[in-house]
Amino acid sequence: MATKSGIPITPSTPIPVKKTPRTIAGSPQAVDAAARKQTLALYESALKLMQAGKYDKAHVAFTAMLEAAPNDFADRIRMYISACVGQIKKGTTSFETHEERYDYAISLLNHGNYEDAREHFQAILLKDSSADYAFYGLALLSSMTGDTQTCIDHLTEAIRLNAQYRFQARSDSDFDSVADDPRFTELLYPEA
Repeated sequence: MATKSGIPITPSTPIPVKKTPRTIAGSPQAVDAAARKQTLALYESALKLMQAGKYDKAHVAFTAMLEAAPNDFADRIRMYISACVGQIKKGTTSFETHEERYDYAISLLNHGNYEDAREHFQAILLKDSSADYAFYGLALLSSMTGDTQTCIDHLTEAIRLNAQYRFQARSDSDFDSVADDPRFTELLYPEA
């Protein structure tokens, strides 16, 4: 009776064999600690984008890291890519007019989604550089975020394109944060 490591081996005793890890195709990936750490950081930032509702950006981030991702991340990354695609399809908003996009941007603004609102106002201006209401929306956004100079710049342009905004801004409480600024007062009451 032969023994291996002090264990008696009989014809019915299986001999322990060291197995190599199984892979779907090719050889096992070598674990590079620096690459794994970088992938983990990218993975976390993509998750944050997804949690913030920025599914387009999260989808791009997950897709970019998929090829170089370690096997244990790849399945989760594919799952998140699929979830992003589903959310993108579900949440696709289309606008027939710039005014509809403006209304949507104002609703985003009212819910505190400032960056998304800014993107919509700017998208309007990319297609119509004389969209006075988009400049007014950007002025509101700038006032709400405490950027006085940008607020005054955008409001000046809105008033230049449509003088009615001078009167509307006088009673708009969203401009309360800049109401005491002499430049704002001069813009709304030039005759005084």
